[in-house]
Amino acid sequence: MRVALTFDAEHPDRPAHADGNAERILDLLGRSGVRATFFVQSRWAEANPATARRIAHDGHVVGNHSTFHARMTLFSDDGLRTDVREAGATIVRITGVDPRPWFRCPFGDGRDDARVLRILGELGYRNVHWHVEPFDWEPERSPDEVALGTIEGSLAHGDGAVVLLHTWPDSTARGLDGAIAGLQRSGASFVTVDELAALP
Repeated sequence: MRVALTFDAEHPDRPAHADGNAERILDLLGRSGVRATFFVQSRWAEANPATARRIAHDGHVVGNHSTFHARMTLFSDDGLRTDVREAGATIVRITGVDPRPWFRCPFGDGRDDARVLRILGELGYRNVHWHVEPFDWEPERSPDEVALGTIEGSLAHGDGAVVLLHTWPDSTARGLDGAIAGLQRSGASFVTVDELAALP
């Protein structure tokens, strides 16, 4: 069974975060030999250029997570194009990697909107949603709950499960080791989104 761990690298909007979480996640992925997919908000990359570069340098797949992390359906056509184009250019400049064709709509908003998907397609992107959400962004979520939600959700979905995680919650940085170990004990292997034929 294959599992794709995906991380939205964005500015934290909840209190349950600590400095250095993204680096701790990258350290753990490196020790575990796991490649993941990171959807990078370009304003976050500008604020954390060394970490953004490390994501690419460590061999993880880099996707576009917009400039402003706004809801895609609220943009005009031109505003949407500008946000996505500017994000892509910034990500290339900082990481050296073109995030196309991978995009993730902030909040998942626009994932089933024909206009948003058409414009993303015009710009060379396809949106990647998720099958499994451990709700690591909730302030009261414990590391064990994040780990268990990742494991149980992935096993319930089966092969090709795409998991939504974030780089900023403390519970993610502390729960990831247990999630990876538990999935490995269940026979799972880890892939990046470009290795899956079917995506949500």
